[in-house]
Amino acid sequence: MLVKVFGSAVFGVEATTITVEVNTEKGIGYHLVGLPDSAIKESSFRIAAALKNNSYQFPGKKIIVNMAPADLRKEGSAYDLTIAVGILAASSQITSKEIENYIIMGELSLDGTLQPIKGALSIAIKAKEEGFKGIMIPIQNVKEAAIVENIDVYGISNVTEVIEFFEGKGNLEPTKIDTTEEFSKTLNFPDHDFADVKGQEGIKRCMEIAAAGGHNIILIGPPGSGKTMLAKRLPSILPPMTMREALETTKIHSVAGKTKDVGLMAQRPFRSPHHTASSVSLVGGGSYPQPGEISLAHNGVLFLDELPEFKREVLEVMRQPLEDREVTISRAKFTITYPSSFMLVASMNPSPGGYFNDPNAPVSSTPQEMQRYLSKISGPLLDRIDIHIEVTPVPFEKLTETRKAESSVAIRERVTNAREIQSQRFENFEHIHYNAQMSSKLIHEFCVLDEVSLQLLKTAMERLNLSARAYDRILKVSRTIADLDHSEKIQSHHIAEAIQYRSLDREGWLG
Repeated sequence: MLVKVFGSAVFGVEATTITVEVNTEKGIGYHLVGLPDSAIKESSFRIAAALKNNSYQFPGKKIIVNMAPADLRKEGSAYDLTIAVGILAASSQITSKEIENYIIMGELSLDGTLQPIKGALSIAIKAKEEGFKGIMIPIQNVKEAAIVENIDVYGISNVTEVIEFFEGKGNLEPTKIDTTEEFSKTLNFPDHDFADVKGQEGIKRCMEIAAAGGHNIILIGPPGSGKTMLAKRLPSILPPMTMREALETTKIHSVAGKTKDVGLMAQRPFRSPHHTASSVSLVGGGSYPQPGEISLAHNGVLFLDELPEFKREVLEVMRQPLEDREVTISRAKFTITYPSSFMLVASMNPSPGGYFNDPNAPVSSTPQEMQRYLSKISGPLLDRIDIHIEVTPVPFEKLTETRKAESSVAIRERVTNAREIQSQRFENFEHIHYNAQMSSKLIHEFCVLDEVSLQLLKTAMERLNLSARAYDRILKVSRTIADLDHSEKIQSHHIAEAIQYRSLDREGWLG
């Protein structure tokens, strides 16, 4: 007897429907075809034990399982339940014809319980697009998949529940989630607050500008000056995620298997990989490509602490994703694109010893050592960072102040207002939502300068020997400063402030 059951494979952040054909006939043997990997080939042992331990039979016949399309590589253990249901239907232990109306996915334990899978949200979206009645997935993944409306999502804890459902004996009900309520429920402020930071008013201003325009920022300063403390508080002033951003972010984390028992992600991600990270872990890849840290930070913040400690080749692979806001991973048989629109926040010491030009600190690095240390960060990478700011240690008087600094809530309000101005400005442009995403064409359209500002920028470009990309960055940052001022036009003082935030472009900033 031949039956067809449907599963799903996830490539990148998109799912592809897989048809699992099961045929039983006289004879002995179990044959699995259709480019399965080792985890799928081992499924027969898990399926046999799970069925036996739940009082069902693994038929003693010749079983042929084909996973179509047969030229597409299948990976992972998530097809256990799909194949198990196909075998039960082919051996007439399930007689329902409703099986073909559902996508069925899940990894089986030997006792028949289900383990979570990756990419449940992508699977649910694809199932809805292709007109399936519903999907059946492990109960741990049901919250994220139930975000998708107009499709029945069933959370399964045991293989018996699936069999009873198709036999009309069980009382399995689809999971329903009010997406708006779920979204607002998880919308809260992180634990870190800018009110805890003493002094550093100029740096806080930089962070506010960076958050308002989605600009990349690098903090340069000696140990203990508060670089990491400030960076960790940046998410607390970023505007709340829109529903579109929340869905995009949840989809990526779902594919990476990081959304177990979590519904819609309402908090912007904050990723902080260690400096020993490889280029594959940072940008994504592997024999079965997975999203890297830059994609997991999509719509959020990627914080690289001690930037020169990262291997140079690891930093260089970020150049293209920083510019294009997506990363494409190519393999011999397929190409996958992951979104990677993130805010890069980096911190570094000005020298290997950490201290530089500090009269109270011993000089522990020679000029050659310092040059070698700083040369790990290439000019093209620095060009892609909009704001460079030097962080100085906080004086004792500021540390002992009892007056509370401005809270993240107050700063976030100004940032959100500036982002709303940008949203209106770019409402007719697809994939452009804030100033940092502007192309050269949009910069010419929305960053028009008066004569005074133009002359000021020209002088700065000539004296500081700035590149064309640095010119664009200054215009973008000045546009954001003007938005924070609720100014329709960019004024000369906006340009002057933006020029100050290109420290590393200034020749002799070390001396």
